[in-house]
Amino acid sequence: MIPRGLIGGELFSASQTPNDSAELNHKSSNPANAVTTKRQTMKTIMNVIYSTFGLFPLACFALAQQAPESVSIRVITTFEYPGTGNLTLPQEINDAGDIVGYYIDLSNAADRGFVRFSNGNFTAPIVEPNDTCMDTRARGINNSRLVCGEYHNGADCTAHGFFLMGNNFSEFDVPGSVDTTVIGVNNVADFCGGFTDGSGTQQAFVSIGGTITPFSVPGASVTFASDLNSSNQAVGSYTDSSGITHGYFRGTNGALHFPIDPPGATLTVLSGNNDSNWIVGAYLDSGGTTHGLFFVPPSRFFSFDYPGSTFTAFTGVNTQGFICGYYNDDSGIHGFLARVRGVPAANETGKE
Repeated sequence: MIPRGLIGGELFSASQTPNDSAELNHKSSNPANAVTTKRQTMKTIMNVIYSTFGLFPLACFALAQQAPESVSIRVITTFEYPGTGNLTLPQEINDAGDIVGYYIDLSNAADRGFVRFSNGNFTAPIVEPNDTCMDTRARGINNSRLVCGEYHNGADCTAHGFFLMGNNFSEFDVPGSVDTTVIGVNNVADFCGGFTDGSGTQQAFVSIGGTITPFSVPGASVTFASDLNSSNQAVGSYTDSSGITHGYFRGTNGALHFPIDPPGATLTVLSGNNDSNWIVGAYLDSGGTTHGLFFVPPSRFFSFDYPGSTFTAFTGVNTQGFICGYYNDDSGIHGFLARVRGVPAANETGKE
C-alpha cells in the first residue's frame, strides 16, 4: 500500500490518473523495471510524484482562479537531485525551508530518500538499512529535521515505516498490520500515514501522544493520511465505492470533513497542511490536465499550473506559505519551490 503524496504524498489510483503511470513510464525505459512491478501492488492510491531539482530562479507566477481574492502563487526556483536522469519527488517542507523527498534512479530503478536543505544542498541518498527492494522513500520532515517515510523488504517488498534523526533509523509498524507507511510528522513528533490491516482493508491512522487511532472515511475502500499539523488536523485522500479519489481533512476533534473536490475535478488528492490549516494537493480535470491545488477551508479553492505543463502538483506547505511541488514537461519531471501570498483565514467548517 502507498500514498502521498501523494505523499509528502502520493495519491490517485494508478488506473485513473497519470501520476503513478507517469512514474511507471519513466521507469519502463530501463530493464530494472521488474522492481517497479512489485511495488505497484503497494500503490492502490496514486503517489503524487513529487519532483526534481536544479536551482535556477523563475519569475513565473499564477493568480488563484477565484476573484475577488488576492491570493497569488509565485515560483521561486526549480531543482533536481544531483545525478544524470534522476526523477526527484519532493514530499514536504518544514518551517526552515528544508524539503524532504525521494528520487528515482533510472539506471537501476531504485528509490532513495533525500533532504534538500534551505541553502540548496542535498544529503547523501537516504537508504533504510533493512531495505532489500531498492525502495526507501522519505515522506515527511518537521522543524527538528525528524524525517519519516517507508522502506520495502522481503520477497513481496512489504512496506514498513521508519524515522530518521541524524544518522539514526528506527522502524515503525502499526500493530497487527500487513504493511505500514508513515507519511507526515508534526513538530511534537506526532505522525500519520496508512496501513493495511489483517483483513486487507487499507486505513489511515494518526499517532498522537503515543496513541494510535485508525480511521476510514465512511464508505471508502481506501483511506490514508498524508500530513498532520501542530493542532493535530490531518489531511489525506480516500477512494469511494465508485473508485473515485477525493480529499478530506480530519479536525482536531477527530471529525472528518469530506468530500473535498474543487469545481471541475474528477479526482482530488490532498497532500499537506500547515499550522494555519492551509492545504495543498492536486486535482485532475475532465480534459486530463492535473493542476496544483491550494485549499483554504471551508470552501476556497485556488488552482496553479506551471507554465507550459499539463501536470502540476503541490505536495507540502510550511507556515510562511512556501510550497514544494513538481511539474512534468517533455524533458521529464521537475521540482519547484513556490510561495503563496494573500491567503484568507481558514476554519474547520465544511462538509461531513
